[in-house]
Amino acid sequence: MQISRREFLKWSVAAAVALGIEVSLGSVSNVLAAETDPPIIWLQGSGCSGCTVSTLNVTNPTTIDNVLLNKISMKYNNTLMTASGDLAMQTLDQSATQYNGQFILVVEGAVPTGANGNYCVIGEVDGTLLTMEQAVLKYGPMAKYVVAAGTCASFGGVSAAGVNATGCLTASSILSGKTVNPVVNLPGCPVHPTVLIQTLLDLILIGMPSLDRSNRPSNYFGTKIHSICPRKGTTVVKQLGQYGCYKNVGCKGPSCQNVCPSMQWNNGQAWCIGVNHPCIGCANPDFPANPLCQV
Repeated sequence: MQISRREFLKWSVAAAVALGIEVSLGSVSNVLAAETDPPIIWLQGSGCSGCTVSTLNVTNPTTIDNVLLNKISMKYNNTLMTASGDLAMQTLDQSATQYNGQFILVVEGAVPTGANGNYCVIGEVDGTLLTMEQAVLKYGPMAKYVVAAGTCASFGGVSAAGVNATGCLTASSILSGKTVNPVVNLPGCPVHPTVLIQTLLDLILIGMPSLDRSNRPSNYFGTKIHSICPRKGTTVVKQLGQYGCYKNVGCKGPSCQNVCPSMQWNNGQAWCIGVNHPCIGCANPDFPANPLCQV
């Protein structure tokens, strides 16, 4: 029986722990990162790149430098990589081909389908434009896992809001029936960095997480914000800026499921309600509702 180096290392660590042998987890992490099975290919569609920016600010379970150097192998992300032009497009296609059936495809932003997808072009291949729609349709079925990063990729979000010509669709809509595993939706505007990085690590080392009816990992999206809000039970206020519960001034915490109260943002320093603003429900399938806060 043949096993990968990654599987061998995982078994070795488990055996060492069982026998009470001291192991260097740091060294193991470095070796696991060197094993490019599976790498990450990250495509950016119609959006603001906010989910990439959010990811760059991750501090838990570790910082982004440690993530990129020691935890995952990022083969393609046009914002983070130094390559551009033909070299970047060659890297994208060669990585997907080399790791066909093994890599994780991250889709950030919605996927425009209007005007034959030409509202979002990610590059050229042999002088021919490659649209985001074409790229997702090509590389999605080749991936072992597909992750929709952010509300635009998961539910349409701002990019698909209202009546517009772009014809933006979600990653799961584009790839319906075409992937080995269900598309994992990680909504949020942007997605919380810990949720994204931890989900990628879980997919690499464990496999598919338990998903809810919206294909979201249930361990991150199983609780409504209002249920664990520290202001629950406080005075229900009638005016923004006052301390208290905002459910009567448009707060969508009673309907939105996200990790904001427990993980917070800016290295665990703040979150919307913590700075006296109602939850706008940015992880909801119907975000952005109009108006954002229904007073």
